[in-house]
Amino acid sequence: MRGKRLSRVLVCAAAVPAVLITAACSSNSGDSKGKGTDSSAQQSASGSTNPSASASASVQAAAYKKLPDACAVLSKKTLSDLVPQGTSGKKGSSDDPSSRASCSWSSLDNNGVKGSQFRWLNVSLLRFDSDATRGSGEAQAHAYFGQQVKDAEGVDGAKNTKDIPLSGTGSEATAVRYDLQKKEGLFKQQTVVARVENVVVTLDFNGAGLAGEQTPDADELTNSAEQAIKEAVGAVSSANGGSSSGGSSAGSSASPSKSASSSASPSKSADKKG
Repeated sequence: MRGKRLSRVLVCAAAVPAVLITAACSSNSGDSKGKGTDSSAQQSASGSTNPSASASASVQAAAYKKLPDACAVLSKKTLSDLVPQGTSGKKGSSDDPSSRASCSWSSLDNNGVKGSQFRWLNVSLLRFDSDATRGSGEAQAHAYFGQQVKDAEGVDGAKNTKDIPLSGTGSEATAVRYDLQKKEGLFKQQTVVARVENVVVTLDFNGAGLAGEQTPDADELTNSAEQAIKEAVGAVSSANGGSSSGGSSAGSSASPSKSASSSASPSKSADKKG
């Protein structure tokens, strides 16, 4: 009898199934110059109970895979018009050809006792990759575009702020202009933000008359900035095998999810030293 009971216990123990415990993990990476857009959202641990659902998640592939050299997106003629005394650009220290690029120029036209005309120009480009967690690159770029415009609108100390929606410049574009009084003089600032597919281009251009020189005309500066960003947008398309016209790209507008808008940590593009 004792031998039979022991045999029965062993049989029952063998019938107990093994338990598999799976733990979800998350990763987080970031970068800067004010454009910390590479941080990953945490994966939900609850999704581990239904792996087929997470595996089936997919997003549209990003349209553009690379960025052009930021210091080469504007023609020599455009640079001579905007920054006549400083056509040699300074490349950004945190440039990464696959995701971010920037270049800046400064010009001081010294007229002696009559004062000087100062101009400063910066172009930055940021590319977003599609991600199953954060959404499509286009949606992330749309959210970042909106944040860049909002940042330009809210610069501390800005006066006479004006928004100018632009057409025929990438997928969407807006110019924000304002006056900013600094110790050197009154600066006329133009921040133009444009999105083309999954890339956002931000162009900052300001000018001032120093030491008694006449303040530059805001309309002229804005028109120059608008033409310049069209060239920059065209350079992005051209670098990826497309047309360099800088016009609207087909099927490009997207409404980003709320989660996409929080994935980017944009810089305040207007907080640049003029």
